Amino acid sequence: MLSVYISIVFIFVLMFLGYYLTYKGWFNDTIGDVFSKLVLQIALPCNMFLTITRNFTQAEFLQLAKGTIVPLISMLLTFAVSFLYIKIFNLKPSRRGLFSTAFTCSNTIFIGLPINYAIFGSRAIPFALLYYIVNTTLFWTIGIYLIASDNPQFTREKVQFKPLVALKKIFSPALLGFLIGVTWVLTELPLPESVMTFLAYLANLTTPLSMFIIGIIVYSVGITKLSLDKEIIGVLVGRYLISPFLVWLVGQFITIPPLMLAVFIIQSAMPVQNSIPILARSYQADQKFAASSLGYSVLLYLMYIPLLLKIIL
Repeated sequence: MLSVYISIVFIFVLMFLGYYLTYKGWFNDTIGDVFSKLVLQIALPCNMFLTITRNFTQAEFLQLAKGTIVPLISMLLTFAVSFLYIKIFNLKPSRRGLFSTAFTCSNTIFIGLPINYAIFGSRAIPFALLYYIVNTTLFWTIGIYLIASDNPQFTREKVQFKPLVALKKIFSPALLGFLIGVTWVLTELPLPESVMTFLAYLANLTTPLSMFIIGIIVYSVGITKLSLDKEIIGVLVGRYLISPFLVWLVGQFITIPPLMLAVFIIQSAMPVQNSIPILARSYQADQKFAASSLGYSVLLYLMYIPLLLKIIL
C-alpha cells in the first residue's frame, strides 16, 4: 500500500514543480504551448508504441485481446450515462465534450499502471494494458472528437461537412503511434535495440512534461480558483462510482478471470486522464474546467483508493 501512495505523491511532486517553476517565471503560457506540442506530437506517440511492443508478443496479444470486450462495453455505457447526465443537469455546451471524456476515460498509464503493479505485481500488467488499449482507443477517437467539439470553430467546421478537419483531429499522432505499435506486434517485425533506446528517450518525456503542463495550467487558472460545481461533481461520480460499477456489472455477464476483472475495476476508477487539460489547451476548450476536473480527481483519489481496495480485495 505504501508504494501506491508513493507513486501518487510523485505525480503530485511533478505537478506542483511545474506550478512552482511557473510562479518563479521559468515557465509561462508560451512554454506550455511548446510542451503541449512535444507531448502530443512526439513523446506520447513514442510512449504508446513502446508500451505495446515491449509488453506483448503476437500470441499474447491475440489471446488476451478477447478480454477487451468488458472494458469496451463498460466504457461505451459510461459515455452513455455521461450524455444522460448532461441532459438531466443541462450542462454548458462549452463543457459537454470535456465532461463526457473526463467522466469516462481514466489515467490508465501514468497512475493506473504503477498502482496495479504495486497491488498485484507483474501478473497484472497484461490486464492493465488491455484496459489501456480500450481506454486509449476511445479517448483518442470519441474523446478527442468531443473535446474538439467544445470549440465553436470546430463545431462550425463540422456543420459545414469538412470531414478532413475532423479526421485530422481524431487520428492524432498519439493514436497513430498506438496503431503502429499494434501493427508491429501483429506482424512480429524486428526492432533494433538502438531504435528502442532512442524512442525510450523521447517516451520518457511524456510524464514529466505532462505534469509540468498541468502545473502551468493550474497556475494560469489560479489554484484558489479551482471551482467545484455540478460538472466537477458529475466527473467525480463518473470516475469513482459509475465507471467501476459498470465494469463490475458487465463482468457479471461476461466471464473473465477474477484478477483480470479486479485490474479492470481499478483501471476504471483512476483520476481524470492527464492529457485532458493539455487537449483543452490545444483546442481552446474550457481549460479551467479541465484543470479543476483533474485537480479534484487526483486530490480525492488519495482518500478513495483505500476504500476501493477494501471493497475488491
